Amino acid sequence: MSCSEDNLIVMAVACAYAIKKTKKKFESVVSHGLKTELRLQPDDWRNYLRMDEETYIELLNLVTPFIKRKDTIMRTAITPHERLTATLRFLATGRNYEDLKFSTIISPQALSQIIPETCEAIYQSLHKEYMKIWFAKGKGVLGIIR
Repeated sequence: MSCSEDNLIVMAVACAYAIKKTKKKFESVVSHGLKTELRLQPDDWRNYLRMDEETYIELLNLVTPFIKRKDTIMRTAITPHERLTATLRFLATGRNYEDLKFSTIISPQALSQIIPETCEAIYQSLHKEYMKIWFAKGKGVLGIIR
């Protein structure tokens, strides 16, 4: 290889690194910025997630052990906050994954994994307390106790 080809390769690697670093910074700012903005306006928080901040924090603490993932060498994991927010937004609006990717900055492919996992975690966390079902022998579900 010639010197100019080496320089071109080094510049390409440097550009790729700079783009990756900028994208990571942007994603962090958007996620943190949205959370901060919603905290400043409680009505917006309630409108966006369909619950108040106190309930959200309580739910986040309950589901975090089920939905937390480890960072890898290749990428940082999607945080429990981002997972829960995307799921609640999906449940609140009924929007599809393609629409949600713009407000969450998470790919539709990842959302298709995250949302069912988080729904399962919500169910596992809350079903004993809020969804009490009683059975009779051989007759199946008789009713739901509220």
